[in-house]
Amino acid sequence: MIGLIREETISLLRQFGVVGAGGAGFPTYVKASSQAEWVIANAAECEPLLRGNQELLRRAAQEVVGGLKTMMLATGAARATIGIKAKYKAAVAALQEALAEDPEPVVVDLHFLGDFYPAGDEHVLVHEVTGRIIPPGGIPIQVGVVVNNVETLFNVNQAVKGRPVIEKVVTVTGAVHRPLTLRVPLGTSVNDLLPLAGGPEVENFAIIEGGPMMGRLVDSGAVVTRTTGGFIILPADHPLITSRRVDITLDLRRARGMCCHCSYCTELCSRYLLGHGLRPDRNMVGLAYSTGELVARGAPWLCSECGLCEAFACPMGLSPRRVNAWLKQKMARRGFKPPGGELHGVHSHRSYRLVPVARLVARLGLIRYDRPAPFLDERVQPRQVRLLLKQHVGVPAVPLVGPGERVAAGQVVAEVPEDALGVPIHASVSGRVTQISADAVVIEAERVGDGD
Repeated sequence: MIGLIREETISLLRQFGVVGAGGAGFPTYVKASSQAEWVIANAAECEPLLRGNQELLRRAAQEVVGGLKTMMLATGAARATIGIKAKYKAAVAALQEALAEDPEPVVVDLHFLGDFYPAGDEHVLVHEVTGRIIPPGGIPIQVGVVVNNVETLFNVNQAVKGRPVIEKVVTVTGAVHRPLTLRVPLGTSVNDLLPLAGGPEVENFAIIEGGPMMGRLVDSGAVVTRTTGGFIILPADHPLITSRRVDITLDLRRARGMCCHCSYCTELCSRYLLGHGLRPDRNMVGLAYSTGELVARGAPWLCSECGLCEAFACPMGLSPRRVNAWLKQKMARRGFKPPGGELHGVHSHRSYRLVPVARLVARLGLIRYDRPAPFLDERVQPRQVRLLLKQHVGVPAVPLVGPGERVAAGQVVAEVPEDALGVPIHASVSGRVTQISADAVVIEAERVGDGD
């Protein structure tokens, strides 16, 4: 009986498009297919300025707990823990109330995390909660753990009730008049969200999709996907914007000529402190003294690209992160297969080298933008949505609809082959398909009173 329930759950997660709601968007049905000892809910939300997980927990803690229990059932896990920063007091209170009112006997623990970055990195979170160390280059299931973030678990709970993923919790913050968090249809553009946040405070601005540490620059036509955590609006001349616009060739020249080999990038690296062989300082030295050959003695393939080395550690303003990323790309083109690596033991000074988020926010020049972003209960109704066909790890979905066709919210509009890694794409609004391109399905939303 349990086996049948497990298989049905896995099928529903795939059918209704549940993927990791942050990061790369790994299909959740694959994680649910694992055999695990421990399931962890990642409620760290350690990227500065983003508020989506906290706001979702305040309103839907019971549903998140329900999703966590569903993952326990699917994976056979005997333990479940929610890793959350103690400072998120409202979210913690909502979780405690939900757990206290839960009639089922399954025990779910709360583990209170310190306010440091990157507490939400899976390797860091698993160690903080369980004491276990994921092997270098490995994933949580190798130590018997499955990790899902808060919104993913909310979507798991929705999927087992027959509801597809067609909305996303998004924070719009930074240099806007009214920072907020809201649930929006997938495919909604930034242009539709900015007015809801009162518009930009500055005339010349730029947009980061995601957090200030790992997010990427986008234009105002960018759309919400299943992994979008937020949009941060900043003045176009803010250091976080200008640094992202620097060409990698300049970064490499500066690294060769300016690195003072202090090794701070390594001494504060979250993976190095866990005992992994990642040594950004050795990669910088190799780059400086190489004569043209590709030198990567510091295991750049182990870099999570959290950005701590460039944003906080380096006194010269260099970017070991970008150097690591460049080395990884070069090695991948040459067919290099990352070997993983040996563990060297957790650093004895690790607890003293965790970077407080408040200090990071100050270093990033974001103190004035570190404001609440309360949830907006108003329903967002965009004029059109642009549904990207690749919003997850795996193969892109293939459109099943054509221009002019009417679709209903929740209808499958693109599918992946049965034997391929990926999930279908569902219409996030009711309306008519106006365009099918190589990478998206565009739907013009149906207005009240519209009809055939």
